[in-house]
Amino acid sequence: MASVKGKVVLITGAARGIGAETARALVKRGAKVVITDVDESTLALTADELGDNCVSVLADVTDLSAMEAAVAAGVARFGGIDLVLANAGIASYGSVLNVDPAAFRKVVDININGVFHTVRAALPSVIERKGYILVVSSLAAFAPAPGLAAYNASKAGAENFASALRLEVKHLGVDVGSAHMSWIDTPLVQDAKKDLSAFAEMLAGLPGPLSKTTTVDKCVNAFVAGLEKRKRRVYVPGWVGALGWMRGVITSPVGEKGSLDQAPHIIPKMDAEVAALGRSTSARNIESGAVVESGH
Repeated sequence: MASVKGKVVLITGAARGIGAETARALVKRGAKVVITDVDESTLALTADELGDNCVSVLADVTDLSAMEAAVAAGVARFGGIDLVLANAGIASYGSVLNVDPAAFRKVVDININGVFHTVRAALPSVIERKGYILVVSSLAAFAPAPGLAAYNASKAGAENFASALRLEVKHLGVDVGSAHMSWIDTPLVQDAKKDLSAFAEMLAGLPGPLSKTTTVDKCVNAFVAGLEKRKRRVYVPGWVGALGWMRGVITSPVGEKGSLDQAPHIIPKMDAEVAALGRSTSARNIESGAVVESGH
């Protein structure tokens, strides 16, 4: 059976949430991890917990040189990089008409350019070791939600980046996958629910399983299985895969009807709540330095 034992895994966005929990799970399975984030104090706590099987590097995925330094630290400590989990990502709030442009740009910078920088930095070592790269996309790549345009677009971009990369490196012995999750109980979703009653209302109004939030543990298990088996697609929960096959239907007039019915109420409410907050992203993102808001 496939195993991560003895493998070296680079994980971005690993200070907390899915990234940190995946690092913990991988170390328990005998892997070594190189973890990065912009949240210095939380990253240090996670690294201390993981011990000698972990190297942590304070690094912003929007900075290619920082990611190259992170990879270099991992190679110096463990000899190379076998697997990559390009996990770092954020979201912004509000309609295209009203979202803070700086927040929108930062979402795209982290969620797309950050994936590119992570892969670009690690790829020489991954090629040498004939490894595997898992790019974290989202259900939002093929089922967009109103008020989250930057997130939707960036996750679609991340999926297509992974698909193009696969074509480039398969003959070199490298496999590439993309992960697509519905709502997971991460800081990103928790913050959105806390900040915006419109977000919680939109979520509650979605049909069937689309309204449910999945635990971080289930997502971590799926990510670990994806890394072990070098999967082309990772879906969390599994039914997300069926929606991937139906993406043409989802964005058809019939598929969009529910969101179109909600939007006249939800979008003005969300924009009003964002204006009252005075920010188009979570306070956590601003405090960590991931986003510096410019104002409208």
